[in-house]
Amino acid sequence: MDKENTRLNVRLKEAVSYIENHLSSDLSLATLSRVACLSPYHFHRCFKARYGITSSEFIRLVKLRQAANRLAFRVNDSLIDISLDTGYTSQEAFSRAFKQYSGQAPGQFREQPEWKQINQRHQTAIQIRSKDMEHQTFRDEDVSIVDFPAVEVGLLIHRGAPHKLGNTLRQFINWRRDTGLHPSKSRTFNLLFDDPASTPPEAYRFGLAAEIFGSVEKNDFEVTEAVIPGGRCAVIRHIGSDDTLALPVTYLYGEWLANNRKTPRDFPLFLERINFFPDVPEAEMITDIYLPLAD
Repeated sequence: MDKENTRLNVRLKEAVSYIENHLSSDLSLATLSRVACLSPYHFHRCFKARYGITSSEFIRLVKLRQAANRLAFRVNDSLIDISLDTGYTSQEAFSRAFKQYSGQAPGQFREQPEWKQINQRHQTAIQIRSKDMEHQTFRDEDVSIVDFPAVEVGLLIHRGAPHKLGNTLRQFINWRRDTGLHPSKSRTFNLLFDDPASTPPEAYRFGLAAEIFGSVEKNDFEVTEAVIPGGRCAVIRHIGSDDTLALPVTYLYGEWLANNRKTPRDFPLFLERINFFPDVPEAEMITDIYLPLAD
């Protein structure tokens, strides 16, 4: 029985992965049933029994989350294009659905986004991704030790509740746009000063950083000069949503350090963003996780 349950869970996980990698493709019940190797009569019941929502509800959540990120961070994407890409036949239909999802009309959200309700709704997707990753294991072979060269960066530190990070990110993107430091020309990093699971919301800090090639001029975005210091680091590559970043991070701290008799250096864990959502689906995001090591 356990073997059959495992096989079924793998099939459903493949359907979830297909959804996240093919948001602009046919995601009909017939298509997803074929991906999961299940009869359409049973697929939707199995999906809801495992994840608590239907596949169509999951698709809607993921697409609206993507739409929210495009509205907030991709100012050149038109409302009608976002509406059609999200699967709605008209801007009016999209606006109704987005307001129900976020609490704001698309235009209002684009001007002054409020993320709290969106993040609350996104918890369902987080639970689904976490459920599918719960048995994933890592090995020491997944980790490399590298000599990381020092990188000068422009740094903006978000301070406050994690659900407000989206507004700080938008501020940082605007600074990059004004200075011409597009991600195709300038490496992108995040500094993980605090663990949101163990830090009071008002004390939480998260660093947004971009490689610079000179000094940071005085600006209204609160971006300052900083350096990610060079030195030995353990690095592991994560492919997928940030919702499951905690798994490789926990492995580094919980097992890899002890297995390899290493000690962390006095600098926070940091990430290098190789690509970005919503430019790529969340399932295709590539993030290198660096743990600075003492010599």
